[in-house]
Amino acid sequence: MSAWHEQDVPRVPGALAVVTGANTGLGLETTRILAQRGATVVMACRDQRKAAAGRDRLVGLGVPAEQLELAELDLADQASVEGFASAFAHDRLDLLINNAGLMAVGEGRTADGFETQFGVNHLGHMALTLRLLPQLVATPGARVVTVTSMAHRPGRIRFDDVNFERGYRRWPAYFQSKLANILFTQELGRRLGAAGHDTLSTAAHPGYAKTELGKDEPGFSALLTRVGDTFFSQSAAAGAVPTLRAATDPDAFQGALYGPLRITFGPAVPEVPSKAARDADLAARLWEASLAMLAPAKVVWPWS
Repeated sequence: MSAWHEQDVPRVPGALAVVTGANTGLGLETTRILAQRGATVVMACRDQRKAAAGRDRLVGLGVPAEQLELAELDLADQASVEGFASAFAHDRLDLLINNAGLMAVGEGRTADGFETQFGVNHLGHMALTLRLLPQLVATPGARVVTVTSMAHRPGRIRFDDVNFERGYRRWPAYFQSKLANILFTQELGRRLGAAGHDTLSTAAHPGYAKTELGKDEPGFSALLTRVGDTFFSQSAAAGAVPTLRAATDPDAFQGALYGPLRITFGPAVPEVPSKAARDADLAARLWEASLAMLAPAKVVWPWS
């Protein structure tokens, strides 16, 4: 089928999924739909109180509580990422949904000193993915889905100032992190294939979905958000469908990207990422630079 709505997402009975940022918005809707299709979902969230509230909301909608597991994960802290992976009590993993993210937040640093948006959106998810590779490659047909944004298109990777130490600009920092998401998706897929594994690496963007993302924007940005919410947006449930298609479409391939048909809203369709996002040399360069940044946390690629 050419375009997917929520009802087109197939059943995945017995599947095990990890969804980051599962307590609200796109993550909560992704969790709901996967659980309703038969998956057990590990809700990987920084705030466990909010995670429990999200779980309770889903149980109230009829999702069996035994299909929802809570786990603490702070993507802004590499020690937390390592702790999550070490405590992961499963020997298999069908779906890793790298969903959590920050958008256009004020200047800050992660626990490891990275610019917050790059550190959470890209480096946090890269580290999580690499630490969960043993379970992923042990599961036939497993997938890693990384949620990006249509905002990857104006993005560029500032290799000479990736942490914006020469002057912080919230939107270019966001664009950089979202371009990094797709470059990571592409290079992860290439490396998995080269290592002889069938794990797929795909990406998705929600268009303009009504979520808590951007809720802390100041001034004029807040006004633009309200206008967008009114005229150009879709629900969080609809925004989650591209992610779910990336996770379950039988025709998906390494590096596939899905997004809304009408750019900001509409059913989920395959999409072509920006020219920069398709640059294999750029993806390889970012991969090596990112591994160097993650080296102090002992994050490695396990195959030569």
